[in-house]
Amino acid sequence: MNRITQLFGIQYPIIQGGMIWASGYKLASAVSNAGGLGLIGAGSMYPDVLREHIQKCKLATAKPFGVNIPMLYPNVEEIIQICIDEGVKIIFTSAGNPKTWTAHLKAHGIMVVHVVSSSKFALKAQEAGVDAVVAEGFEAGGHNGREESTTFTLIPMVSKAVHIPVIAAGGIATGSGILAAMVLGADGVQCGSRFAAATESSLHDNFKQCIVDTQEGETQVTLKELAPVRLIKNKFYQDLQALYAQGASVEQLKEKLGRARAKKGMFEGDLVEGELEIGQIAGLIDSIQPAAQIITEMISEFETCLQHLPRIN
Repeated sequence: MNRITQLFGIQYPIIQGGMIWASGYKLASAVSNAGGLGLIGAGSMYPDVLREHIQKCKLATAKPFGVNIPMLYPNVEEIIQICIDEGVKIIFTSAGNPKTWTAHLKAHGIMVVHVVSSSKFALKAQEAGVDAVVAEGFEAGGHNGREESTTFTLIPMVSKAVHIPVIAAGGIATGSGILAAMVLGADGVQCGSRFAAATESSLHDNFKQCIVDTQEGETQVTLKELAPVRLIKNKFYQDLQALYAQGASVEQLKEKLGRARAKKGMFEGDLVEGELEIGQIAGLIDSIQPAAQIITEMISEFETCLQHLPRIN
């Protein structure tokens, strides 16, 4: 038992990232059933779709699960009310001010965890009353912090700054990665990219295979003027770089991005014109496996690494 397993009532301190287009009830319930904490990703769901996924998740697992809510979305109020109505007990918030909703959620008996990219924001989240923070390094996929702090430097700084539990995220997909994060001061980990390539992930099979095929150095953070996002370097990414070279304005970048570009790539499987969000750790992911098998392998590797840590003396 540690602070994270105790807080959420789970077996292992492993949280699945609530990723857009990937994290439906099938993935969340599979992770929860395997002893981790599954999260439904509300960011790519209409309110009625989210309600359906929460209801199906409750039928698919008796274990704790949560919902990830990016607060920059326009219908966030309706999404939060659905979570309250459906009895969701754990909510991870991101991309916004934690003061906006934390007190309201906690008044309804909901645990709140906020995603941060710096010690400064971790302290603000703690002041807002959250139960834990996810400290996400620049290695992460999807939306990224502007500070460019890597997980290896961020975790000890955040752990030093706050007294609430810290969950490490960004570049973690293995048991050895979990051990490293904990040695640096994390109480648990959140893994996105590794579970994106899970059998139960709702991503298109084309994109799952693309994750497996992605090698070291083949992702890059871009679109910092809109919202920093780490992308695989496909044709869409190269088109963006061509625009940057021409001195593109924010409006031109918005026009190129258009609507539903991430859906086109990740959910519909267009690997040429789609926006393909994934973390740097994709270079270590070489198989598509069930979530339970992923967790079993992570824990086995964690325990092996712990036993074989080299001694200095």
